[in-house]
Amino acid sequence: MAFGWIDEQARLRRRAGLVRTLRPRPADSPLLDLASNDYLGLAHHPDVVEGAARAARTWGGGATGSRLVTGTTELHTELERELAEFSGSEAALVFSSGYAANLAAVTALAPHGSLIVSDAGNHASLIDGCRLARGTTQVVGHADPDSVRKALQTYDGPAVVVSDTVFSVDGDAAPLAVLAEACREHGAGLVVDDAHGLGVLGDGGRGAPHAAGLAGADDVVVTVTLSKSLGSQGGAVLGPARVIDHLVNAARTFIFDTGLAPAAAGAALSALRLLRREPERAARAREVAAELHARLTAAGHEAVRPDAAVVSVRAPSPEEAVQWAADCRTAGLSVGCFRPPSVPDGISRLRLTARADLSEAQIERAVHVIGETRP
Repeated sequence: MAFGWIDEQARLRRRAGLVRTLRPRPADSPLLDLASNDYLGLAHHPDVVEGAARAARTWGGGATGSRLVTGTTELHTELERELAEFSGSEAALVFSSGYAANLAAVTALAPHGSLIVSDAGNHASLIDGCRLARGTTQVVGHADPDSVRKALQTYDGPAVVVSDTVFSVDGDAAPLAVLAEACREHGAGLVVDDAHGLGVLGDGGRGAPHAAGLAGADDVVVTVTLSKSLGSQGGAVLGPARVIDHLVNAARTFIFDTGLAPAAAGAALSALRLLRREPERAARAREVAAELHARLTAAGHEAVRPDAAVVSVRAPSPEEAVQWAADCRTAGLSVGCFRPPSVPDGISRLRLTARADLSEAQIERAVHVIGETRP
C-alpha cells in the first residue's frame, strides 16, 4: 500500500508522546501570549498593521513572481536599504522567509570542496542548509570556539563557520567575537543567524553582530528574520555587497522563489522605522526576560539564564512537558513546548517569550500559572 509506512511512524510517535497537532488561534485570543516570537510586541501595532495594508493597497496581494522577474518592487529595495543601514551592513537581500535566507546563505557560500563547521545547537534551517550545500559539514560542540579552531586546523581550503547568534532552544548566545577571531586565524568566513538577536540585542536592537563589533565586517554574513522582532514575515541576508551580488546570482531560494509579499515587506519596514524611533523596546525585552528568569528560579524552577528574550524552563519528560503546556493554556497562558526531536540534547522544555510590551502584572501572572500547573 502506498505510504503504508506512515502508519507505523504515527504509532511510534504516539508511543513516544511526540505527536504534534495544529491549533488555530482566534484573532482575539484571551490567552496571555508567551509563546510567539513577537519580542517587541509589534505584530499588532497600528503603524505596522497600516504599513502592511498600505503596501497591499499599493502593490497588490502578492509579489507576482520571483525577485529576478517581477517580484522586486521599490518597496523591497527600500526595505533592503534600511535593513542594511540599521544593522551596519553594506548590503541586504530580502527573502520570502528566514528559512529561505538561511538555506541561501549556507548553500551559496559553501560550494564543492569547502568545509562547513556547524554548531551542534544550530536551528533546523542552518542544518538543512548544511545538508544541501556541496561542501563537507563537520558538526562541533555547542558554543565551543576551541572545537571550531580544531576543525579549521584540519582543513586546507575554503571554509565557513555557521552558527546561530542566539540559540532558539535555551536562548543562550554564541561567543561571536571569539568565533570571528577563530575564523580569521584560518581565513574562514562566518555566517550567523541573528533571528533571535535582531531587535533585542545591540544598540537599539541592531543585533548581536553589531553588539560584538562585527557589523560591516567583510568576512561576516548575517541572516535575519522579519517575523520575530519586526512582527511581520520574511527574511534577509546582510553582508558585503559582493556576497549579496553572489546570492542574487547563485542562491536557489532567491532565484526560484516568489518574492516576499508586499504587505509583509511594508509591515517589516514600518516596524523597523518604529524601532528606530523607540530603541528602548530592545532593552525592555531583555529586562522582561531577566525578570521572568529571576522569578521562575526563585520559585524553584530550573530555568536557563537568558542572553536575549528566550527563557527556557526544563520539564521532566516529553509527556509532562506537553501536559504542562496544555495546563498552562487551560489556565489562560500560552507557552511554547520544545521536545525531541526539536531539541538537540533530548531535554524537554517550556519555552517562554519575553515581550517588550508585557506588564509587571502579566509577568507575575505568567510565573504564577507556571508554578500552579507544574507537573
